[in-house]
Amino acid sequence: MNNPKRKICVVLVDRANYGRMKPVMEAIKVHPYLAMQVVVAGTMVLERFGSAANIVVSDGFSIDGRVYMELEGSTPATMAKSVGFGIVEYVNEFLRLQPDILLIIGDRYEALAAAIAAAYMNICIAHIQGGEVSGSIDESARHAISKFAQFHFPSTQRSADFLVRMGEDPKTILSIGCPSSDLARIFDRSLNGNVVNNVGSGAIIDTQKPFLLVVFHPITTEYGGERVQMEELLKALKEIRTQTFLLWPNIDAGADHVSKAIRRFRDQHSNVFWLRTIINLPPEQYLKILANASCVIGNSSSFVRDSGYFGTPVVLVGNRQDGREHDRHLTRVSPVASQIITAIKKQLDHGRYAPSALYGDGYVAERVAVALAELKPYVQKRLHYVYNLEGEGTI
Repeated sequence: MNNPKRKICVVLVDRANYGRMKPVMEAIKVHPYLAMQVVVAGTMVLERFGSAANIVVSDGFSIDGRVYMELEGSTPATMAKSVGFGIVEYVNEFLRLQPDILLIIGDRYEALAAAIAAAYMNICIAHIQGGEVSGSIDESARHAISKFAQFHFPSTQRSADFLVRMGEDPKTILSIGCPSSDLARIFDRSLNGNVVNNVGSGAIIDTQKPFLLVVFHPITTEYGGERVQMEELLKALKEIRTQTFLLWPNIDAGADHVSKAIRRFRDQHSNVFWLRTIINLPPEQYLKILANASCVIGNSSSFVRDSGYFGTPVVLVGNRQDGREHDRHLTRVSPVASQIITAIKKQLDHGRYAPSALYGDGYVAERVAVALAELKPYVQKRLHYVYNLEGEGTI
């Protein structure tokens, strides 16, 4: 009698989350010994964020559960309450689906809620992108998820080393590399201007000419200052006056302030012939814009990791990605218009950089799927110790 397939429950919580998980989902889907379950949560299920769950379905995946957990307000308090709501709702889905392994990625609070629920239900957890350093509350959430997880798929060697220093057993680190590198390796980078100009609103962008990509999310640990930071960024863009794709921010505390700054800018500058705003894009379309942009500006983690694959120049604004590993394509500045303007001009003058494989070699997803099929699930975690010659334990 054949053994039943191992059930891998993939949790997706936002558009970037899905973009990086998609290659792994494709590898799990075709693996003969794995059965995939998909639970969508967070902004994936919200219409005002583009209902990204619909993209998952159009890509050929079935959705097995939906978790509505986001409390409106975009404040620190609503984020904290959303974690609580998420735990309750994830428990219901996990009880129904009975997964063998929960697979989560990154550092979102929605993913943290899933990890807490699974841990207390004795469900084995595998975590992608653990061990990284960054700014905001995301770093704390990421490390917390790593401590709940039994198995790890970090993106870089430094991240793997940090996991070991956090007390994780080296034997539980099963692969190194970010799966989004797989998309970057295989997809057609040609950009169809008609497609990207059919979403969002504002100026029609001529993708055959130089253009910018801007993504600026609030920094939750600097709550209250994000509106001024966004206004400084918009002031810089007005000075540069190069055609620009601007994506709306995520749902984190302060997002409404960032969005309000964008709306006020559009209202006060009716002749903004160079700006197009977009709510959401499929992963491939986003990467196409990222790959073809003359420069990208803001604080998205994709500007640190994904842009390196393409050698796209980056101006990283503010502290949201503090400490992340990056290659030479990136210049960091404070959220001050004059600094942003100077950095953009320098990056445009420099042009493209050599591609970087810092965050993966483009063959990550299959390694993850194979490891998920071969690992031996367990529940009780232990702090990993190394004993010195005197017999005293050290982490």
